[in-house]
Amino acid sequence: MSSLWASLREDISLTDRLMIFCALVLSMWGVFCIYSAAAGSAGRGFDYAFRQSAWLIVSVIFMLIIMVVGHHKLLEGAYPLYGLMLLLLLLTLLAPKVNGAQSWLGFGGVRFQPSEFAKVAIILMMSKFLSRYPPLDFKTFLMCLGVIMVPVFLVLVQPDAGSALVYLVISFGMLLAAGTPLKYLGGLMCIGLSAIPIMFMFVLKDYQKNRILVFIDPMRDPLGAGYNVIQSRIAVGSGGISGKGFMLGTQSKLKFLPEPHTDFIFSVFSEEFGFIGDMILIALFAVLLVRIILTGIRSRERRCKILVAGVASWLWFQMFESMGMSIGLMPVTGLPLPFLSYGGSSLLAIFMALGLVASIYIEGETSRHGF
Repeated sequence: MSSLWASLREDISLTDRLMIFCALVLSMWGVFCIYSAAAGSAGRGFDYAFRQSAWLIVSVIFMLIIMVVGHHKLLEGAYPLYGLMLLLLLLTLLAPKVNGAQSWLGFGGVRFQPSEFAKVAIILMMSKFLSRYPPLDFKTFLMCLGVIMVPVFLVLVQPDAGSALVYLVISFGMLLAAGTPLKYLGGLMCIGLSAIPIMFMFVLKDYQKNRILVFIDPMRDPLGAGYNVIQSRIAVGSGGISGKGFMLGTQSKLKFLPEPHTDFIFSVFSEEFGFIGDMILIALFAVLLVRIILTGIRSRERRCKILVAGVASWLWFQMFESMGMSIGLMPVTGLPLPFLSYGGSSLLAIFMALGLVASIYIEGETSRHGF
């Protein structure tokens, strides 16, 4: 036990404290926003904030465990972890629907979302696979696509198009970091864009089609599918420069803003903290992402560089999409804003990923100082 504690203390002394600081500040700010948002919409602000705080403590503990275990050992078990996640995604198809989707599993009274943890498993799997089989020829490139399309298909069936999109963005970032020829990536993007009309006609559900249509013109259904976007824009705009103040946002308190503690947490934040608060929030995300990317650049291992690219792609895209849909620049997908949106599965998965990045950073510091 003493050796474990000594190892943990050494890892903490060597880790990227600025990265961890930004993550903790964002998470704690999220707890306050959840309290404010849920106090108005459901009258359960303290309940939701307490649960999120408990998940934050659990998430930090898991991050520390991963730092001590090390990314090397987890990469060694990447294939079994990937298989386990595929099994859990399959089991969700047998679970009862929640809000029209089969995305949740429950064991011992605890519910969790396998699609969130699958992001970590995909990153580990792709890091190991791409380092062993560099996608420099077309055959290997197709093999890599096969690895990612299995979980993409399983979450699309749930249906959870938002998570499927995140998986694709993660894979694209990792393929780019692995040195995939640009002609392959360009061709993949062209195929994806060409497939959009087909997916719109034959794959997407009616409510998903409505989200895309109201993204183009929210006023086509102002009291239906376009209501969320319209109310979210009002909330963001009414915050002004300095915001209305904590707990003083009217859109969430008067229940105009739907799902304020999850999907539209950024709207609640913007209304209460204004443009200045938004700039501070974006700056924290920017510093966090820069520190993650620098960890990948400094690493000497190819698979570590690929892994970090996956984590950075994941966090960047979800941040961009969640903020974008709140102001009408992106279609509504229901993706949580990292660290701020209510949800234990999302928060735990993100801190697990940060634990992997921290482990890579510690290895770089150890080798640099000759420990």
